[in-house]
Amino acid sequence: MNLRLFFQQFNLNDYIKLSILWYKIVMVKKRKKIVALVGRPNVGKSTLFNRLAGSRKAIVDDTPGLTRDRNYADVTIDDKSFVIVDTGGFEPKTDDDILVQMRTQTMVAVEQADIVVFMGDGQVGLTPSDEEIVRTLQKTSKKIFYVVNKIDSEKQEANFADFFQLGVEPIHVISAQTRYGLRDFLDVLIEEIDSETPDPVAETLSELTVPRIAVVGRPNVGKSTFINLLIGEERLVANPTPGTTRDSIDTIVRRNGKGYLFIDTAGIRRRSRISDRVETYSVQKAFRSIDRSDIALVLLDPEELVTDQDARIAGYAHDRSRCVILAINKWDTIKKEQNTFDRCVDEVKRCLKFLDFAPIISISALQGTRCAKVFDLIDKIFDKYRKRISTATLNKFLETILAQHPPGMLHRSKKVKIYYVTQGRVAPPVFTFFCNFPEAIHFSYRRFLENRLREYFDFGGSPLKLVFRKRVGKTQT
Repeated sequence: MNLRLFFQQFNLNDYIKLSILWYKIVMVKKRKKIVALVGRPNVGKSTLFNRLAGSRKAIVDDTPGLTRDRNYADVTIDDKSFVIVDTGGFEPKTDDDILVQMRTQTMVAVEQADIVVFMGDGQVGLTPSDEEIVRTLQKTSKKIFYVVNKIDSEKQEANFADFFQLGVEPIHVISAQTRYGLRDFLDVLIEEIDSETPDPVAETLSELTVPRIAVVGRPNVGKSTFINLLIGEERLVANPTPGTTRDSIDTIVRRNGKGYLFIDTAGIRRRSRISDRVETYSVQKAFRSIDRSDIALVLLDPEELVTDQDARIAGYAHDRSRCVILAINKWDTIKKEQNTFDRCVDEVKRCLKFLDFAPIISISALQGTRCAKVFDLIDKIFDKYRKRISTATLNKFLETILAQHPPGMLHRSKKVKIYYVTQGRVAPPVFTFFCNFPEAIHFSYRRFLENRLREYFDFGGSPLKLVFRKRVGKTQT
């Protein structure tokens, strides 16, 4: 049978199924393998994760239960690359809502993984929970490695003898903290890691300019619920208890062929309410997430709108020249009257006058109301954030502005002159004005130029940086 007759027997649905099958057979083989770290709380999963990832991406402390979501990182060892997944502590039998959700997150990670690394605590010894976890993992078809952590020297190796009761082998003895035995275990692990090329979808995505959006706000404003809605799964632990999210979690969301990197962050509280050092670490990581983002999506509570802490969060993003989108979440929970949204917008702008250019939207992450419009706003302001204007066009603009509104005088005797302007870089757009007396450019005139640039070149929604420098090489008059 020739190919034409073969394909004539397929209808459209069959063709789609065949295409999906082809993708699974050909493309999935080329993706990086996923290695999930699984074990009880506080057995050292995050320490090993950070050791392999080469960074302090996961929060580490003696307090059990710090990691609550899945945390991903790329790892390359001996030219073999894979993805490591840190999971929350797995408690097989618990009624605690947070621990139940952490267990669910862990099982999702196991389902996605190619290799599972079970981790036990050599200082504590074998526990009934360890046995439950191992039996649960053995019911899957995954390749499992058994590791006993916190064994710092050869003298302590006797501490892991309890784990032989599991009836599994080999058992690898390591210390993620001191690296004792780690290299031997990694040699065995990477034998299971194919040196195939990375996931082609991820490679294509990395070649593009992907906007990075930090989802920030006070505790319990719905940040994790919002991201879970976008990706259509319980990727992050969402719980009514304030402070559920402690790490900053990166999540790629794809929509209409475009990729978006969302960073879920811990809720940022007032310093007076930060009761322990774990939450202090979380707040620090949340601010660092803003630092590495392009856009800060600030979620507001409709009952309170802008508090001092909201202003602090938005101000931090603005001071670091990040785009800001103000989203009033939980819009479904308030009573609406005529012009309710307009009144809320006026109140937000009154409290955040320095962000009068930032877009404001009302959403309901729980019901999905208008959440898709967030992508349109992201696309719009990200394009402006990366917009570049030619020097010739800028100086035509400057000539018009100076004719209408000159910068004034210095000490009532010397005229302040702006000679020309250039755009130095994008993301954010930076404009350098060369003049004779840069120190004489008043704040109000700087703001005037910023507003005119934003208006004339349609930079609405993007922060702008204006730099004033003294022109060198010529006598100043």
